[in-house]
Amino acid sequence: MHRQSYPFVEDSFSRFPSQSNIYGLCQAGEQELLAATLKGKVVCFRYQDLQHKIRPVAKEVQFTYIPVDAEIVSIDAFNKSPPNRGLVVGITFIKDSGDKATPFLNIYCDYEPGSEFNLDSIAQSCLNLELQFTPFQLYHTEVQCDDGGSETVFLLSGHDQRIHLYKENASLHQFEEQPVEKLFPELQQLPSNVLWLDVLCIDGGQRLSVFGCQSGCVGLALVNQTGPEVLQSWRVQFDSPIATVLLFPLSCQTPPNQSTAERNVEAESYNLLVTSTIEMAVVYRDVQERGMSQPLYLSESDQWDAVLCALVIDLDFDGQKEVLLGTYGQELLCYKFQSAVGGGDGQFDLQWRQSFKSPLLSIIYLDLTGDGLRELAILTLKGLHILQHSLTSTADLVLQRLAHRVSTLTTGSELDLAKAEEADEEEEEEEEAQEDEERCIPQTTSN
Repeated sequence: MHRQSYPFVEDSFSRFPSQSNIYGLCQAGEQELLAATLKGKVVCFRYQDLQHKIRPVAKEVQFTYIPVDAEIVSIDAFNKSPPNRGLVVGITFIKDSGDKATPFLNIYCDYEPGSEFNLDSIAQSCLNLELQFTPFQLYHTEVQCDDGGSETVFLLSGHDQRIHLYKENASLHQFEEQPVEKLFPELQQLPSNVLWLDVLCIDGGQRLSVFGCQSGCVGLALVNQTGPEVLQSWRVQFDSPIATVLLFPLSCQTPPNQSTAERNVEAESYNLLVTSTIEMAVVYRDVQERGMSQPLYLSESDQWDAVLCALVIDLDFDGQKEVLLGTYGQELLCYKFQSAVGGGDGQFDLQWRQSFKSPLLSIIYLDLTGDGLRELAILTLKGLHILQHSLTSTADLVLQRLAHRVSTLTTGSELDLAKAEEADEEEEEEEEAQEDEERCIPQTTSN
């Protein structure tokens, strides 16, 4: 197998005062990242125009009601669903008061006009909620409202084998906990503590929900959002705790042995990536139709300790997404799906791998610089790496596609010109034939 070269160059590295964890990185708005450290610090990372150059800036944000001795567990942020406006930040932490450790969820949101997206103002507007359980992943997703609109809510997993739902009460300008079964019936009666959760809205007013448990259980459900109603559910048991679960669509071309008319048709299906602490990562193909009956294992993914984070994105700009895995063994792995020639399920091939100096905890792909080309942000045990696409290879790709586009347009223009000339020739021939026919008609004389 021919492996590709590593397509990134490191632009910056920001070292943190203390280590983070797998729940410690989130996107805040379009071009900002928030990274939380275990010692109660939250760092905002962005690029700014300084002295006529775009430079990376890492700045600590002073979120209120987080004690100096607190250990941050998880952080998440989202922009409210339209027509509502504003950035919402959620932070879970544990305060060690000596006698006992008390967990909290702080939700930050500024309702003052003009300050809805100002991070410094948002950090001072806090709703402080004491928890009765140890928090794990803090996650947000959209839900459909009764009026046909949508709303974004927080889902928080805990050591009490439950998922807790926090929804905004618009009239009171605050978030409240509500029964999860009202909006997410698939997330009740869980078999174990949920370590990772993912929700994907799909066509037809439906959604796919998946959770991965400390016991190794993975639960998947297909839900009709009207109601809501669980249409189908599946479960599979692994031999070790689940690190990540990730739902994603994947488009791939039909096998090349088919006819020309059928060959370039792209089929899209919804897939599920599961990683665990000691086993190989696996992708279940077309889960909407086949559930978890068709696993494809990612070879060598268990060779560098536990896979702690994952991301599915189109890195080489060919329209087909790649699977990225970050491991505790300090490796970043990239897999690409290859269709089977004989019409089978195909496989995921390892394209390249890259070593880092500490374990990889979280990955986000976003446009930090605002130039239209996204960067890869990787949170490690020591800090935050920002990786950029190689500009040389990206420029070459742009030139190739421009040349192809120009060639297509030129070819199309030439075809149009040829057709026009052919039409003119046919018209001239018809006129000549009509003239010849008129000359051949005998003239009649009158007596």
